[in-house]
Order: sequence, then structure tokens, then C-alpha cells
Amino acid sequence: MNTSSPSATYLGVPAASLDDPRSFSGADVVILGAPFDGGTSHRPGTRLGPHAIRTSDYLEYGGGRPSFLVSVDPFTELRVVDAGDVFMPPGDIEAALHRLEETVVAVAATEAVPVVLGGDHSIALPDVTGVARGVGFGRVAVLHFDAHADTADSQFGSAYGHSTSMRRLVESGAVRGDRLLQIGLRGYWPGSEVLAWMSAQGVRTFDMARVVRHGLDDCLDEAFAIASRDVDGVFLSVDVDVVDPGMAPGTGTPEPGGLTSRELLHAVRRCALELPVLGMDVVELSPPFDGPGEITAILANRIVLECLAGIAARRAGDPAGR
Repeated sequence: MNTSSPSATYLGVPAASLDDPRSFSGADVVILGAPFDGGTSHRPGTRLGPHAIRTSDYLEYGGGRPSFLVSVDPFTELRVVDAGDVFMPPGDIEAALHRLEETVVAVAATEAVPVVLGGDHSIALPDVTGVARGVGFGRVAVLHFDAHADTADSQFGSAYGHSTSMRRLVESGAVRGDRLLQIGLRGYWPGSEVLAWMSAQGVRTFDMARVVRHGLDDCLDEAFAIASRDVDGVFLSVDVDVVDPGMAPGTGTPEPGGLTSRELLHAVRRCALELPVLGMDVVELSPPFDGPGEITAILANRIVLECLAGIAARRAGDPAGR
């Protein structure tokens, strides 16, 4: 058994089981939990993220969620189910990532959009690879919102970790370097050797200085133009630490000076409205550091909901609300 049934599903959507294909047959979106923090390099706790994302909401479970900004209810326009958490053994990162990849492959094979609730950012490697195995290596662009590039060659001597996931994706061929688009980078890493590797691969970065100088929408316009060329769709990978820790403290590697929560939700909504989203993950929520207000968990919950609303509006042919 690859997944466990969730004790609570995302916003009360119907539960599904990968052991019973009928339970997600015809689904447009399948929610998966990746309760794993074996790839962290600083503060742990992201293994608790999936449950927090599912349950951080003030509305009654099972009710509608009409979007004020795009004028659709994603749960009316889309069939969304929650297949629970993937079993990811904490002591074996390779086995854990392999289990997640095979689960994403199974979901993507049904043409549903896998939405993975993390977990640390090491899970992006199996998430994106699983989607790429369905549409073809090099056929998926990645829009990567993060304070950090995650392009290290190794982490504590290992090829796998939350700081190496994007590099492994490019090296494997799952994602072309010139279709890896990173938004929100800042801080004091990486060094010159890693930056040189990124440049050689054609990785495009829109760091916070550029976002401030040119405006977020101009950066998104440029990124979307690149992400639309010679690929079949995009994978949206959102690390909550792209947001300034004053608005998103519940994360393992906080870096001051990031996007506002409003800016990130706007960006995610635009991605889903304007681009064919093939998959998504939301990562690096660490509830133990979130404080009593759960503000980062609430943000992560809404990141998923904004993406679902955008996908629904795009499919309905009514991409309003930019």
C-alpha cells in the first residue's frame, strides 16, 4: 500500500485510494501528502506539513469555495480528490523519494493533475520527474518560487536533499536548464561555482532585486513567455520561504526580504490561469515554527486553492481576475 487514507482531506474533498483506481477515476486533480523532512538542512518539522495544509481553513468542510477574484468555484468545475499520504520511510531518502515518484506517475497517467503537499523541497525531484515520465523528459517547464536555488551538487555528501532537487532534475534530463525558471531568490547562497553551473545550463532567475526593480508582473510575463515555448506544460513548485518570514514564519530556512503573501497568491493564480499546469507542490511548511496563529499553514492552504481556482477558470474558458 503506497498511501494511507487521510484523517482529514484537503478542504473536505472526497477521499480516494491508489489501491482502488475507481476512487480517483475521472478526477481532474488528485491531492497527495508527502510527509517527509529527511532532506532538510536546518530546522525540521515539514513532515507535519500535509496535515496542516489540509486542515488550516475557517470555513466548514464540504462547503463550496467560490473564488471572488476569478468567479468560479474550483470544486464545482473540477473533480478533486485526496488520496492521502505517501508512505515515505524517514531513514532512507532514496526509497522515500522513489515511492513518491511512482505514486505521482500513477496519478499523472490518469491525466489528473497531481498536487503534492510537502514535505521538504527534496520531494520536487520525484514530483516533477513523475510528471515528466508521462509527457516526456524535457517537455515540462518548472516555475520555481523559492528563496533558494536548490541547485547544490550535494548536501552533507549526499546527492539528495532539499538543496539539490533542482540540480538533479536538470542533470537527469527531466527538465531542461533553460526551462527552469526561479522567482524570489535572495540571501547568501549559492556561491560562485553553483552560480556558474546554473548559468551554463541556462537556468533563468528572477531574484528579489529584479522583482523589486521591474515589478513582479513584468518578471512573470517574461517567465511565462519562456515557459510556454517548446514544452507541453508547467510544474509549479512553491516553497513557502519565498515569502518574507514576517508573513510566513513556519518554515525551516527563513530568509528575510521576500515576496508578500498577497504577491505570491497573485503569482500562483496567474500561473494557473495563463499556463497549462501539469502538476504542483507546496513545500517547506514546518508547523512547529508557525506559532499559534498558523499563518504559514493558512497561506499554504490558500496557495493550493488559488492554483485550483486558476485551473478551473482556465478550463472553463473564463480567465478573469488577473
